[in-house]
Amino acid sequence: MRITKAAVDAIQPTEKDQLYWDNRLPGFGCKVTPKGSKIFIYQYRLGGRGSPARRFTIGKHGALTADQAKREAEMLALKVAQGSDPQRVKAETARATVDLAFKSYVDKFAAECLLAEWPATHRYVHALLLKYAVPVLGNKPLNDITRKDINAVLAPVKTKAATAANLFGVIRRLLRWAVEQEDLERSPIEGVKGPKPPPSRDRVLDDAELQLVWKASDALGYPFGPLIRLLILTGARREEIAALEWAEIDRETCVWVLPPSRSKNGVAARQPLSSLAVAELDILAERHGTANSWPKSGLVFSTTGNTSVSGYSRAKNRLDKAIDALTEKQDAVPLAPWRVHDLRRTLATGLQRLGVRFEVTEAVLNHVSGSKSGVAGIYQRHDWAQEKAAALDAWAAHVAALLTDADKTNVIQLSKGKKA
Repeated sequence: MRITKAAVDAIQPTEKDQLYWDNRLPGFGCKVTPKGSKIFIYQYRLGGRGSPARRFTIGKHGALTADQAKREAEMLALKVAQGSDPQRVKAETARATVDLAFKSYVDKFAAECLLAEWPATHRYVHALLLKYAVPVLGNKPLNDITRKDINAVLAPVKTKAATAANLFGVIRRLLRWAVEQEDLERSPIEGVKGPKPPPSRDRVLDDAELQLVWKASDALGYPFGPLIRLLILTGARREEIAALEWAEIDRETCVWVLPPSRSKNGVAARQPLSSLAVAELDILAERHGTANSWPKSGLVFSTTGNTSVSGYSRAKNRLDKAIDALTEKQDAVPLAPWRVHDLRRTLATGLQRLGVRFEVTEAVLNHVSGSKSGVAGIYQRHDWAQEKAAALDAWAAHVAALLTDADKTNVIQLSKGKKA
């Protein structure tokens, strides 16, 4: 029969599926089900008469007219003649729509790649994708993403050098990972010029500024007040302290064992805790209901009990306001712009001022560079435990002296290191 609207309308259903074929376009047909559904189809073979027949569903009569379905069948016939398999193309398109949609692929990438490769920063970079990339790209399939799309994602952060560099880096890793997984043939980010890296910072807080930060931290309360003070005393990275677990620290030995899964460089670290740091933790333990000992499990800083703290920007704004209030009260010069990470650089600089060996400062910061790289890193296995303890005790004494206005000199005698 010739498949037209009138012919299809006239077909009546029977007890079984019936197939009607167009007498002008081979392979184009209409299937009629016992319930009366009329579905346009296209049947074809790839590889000649001996190959199996394959059937492609074009669509339902009603949603499509017979003429529209025939034009679609003609396009399918052309693709088959060119060696393309419509069923395979349809399956790949469906997969791209669901599995390779950018929004869902971000979660897969975070769980299967970021968590393993960037354990210390995976939450931060995942959040970057959710905040800046997902709103722009949405459910767009990976293979439809273009350089123009990448530039559109980066546009809102052009003035934020560090954020732009980090965002570009994580998008590049996501797309390269997709290539490695054979979900993408070629990364669209290749050839895109990345943003300029942020200028290296050299901001170090002087003693008066450090004193202001410590005193103003009282206004924050839990969790950010003690978190800031522990950053000052340990020189640790923000994420390392924010996700600190009670199981990592020991009250008896006064040692913090940072596991490699939470270290930025993937290297475990045994860090001594100064008496001032222990005092801060004792207060936190009291808050958790264990006055005479530290809890054995759980997060030190958490408002939910299950996840580590967040909202650093709001906390930093509150801290800056508290600092402004102190400087105004003291009729002092306002504090110059600074970042929380500057506290780490301040400790490192302070240890050098106190006469601490460079190798010990590197060990305190858990750096695998400089004195610990190359041949020295292979054969130098001394862990500097006692030296680190002495250095951090000296730094804590220096900070304590600032708080009591007893510090009259830039040099403090290093105390004996406790065993770690």
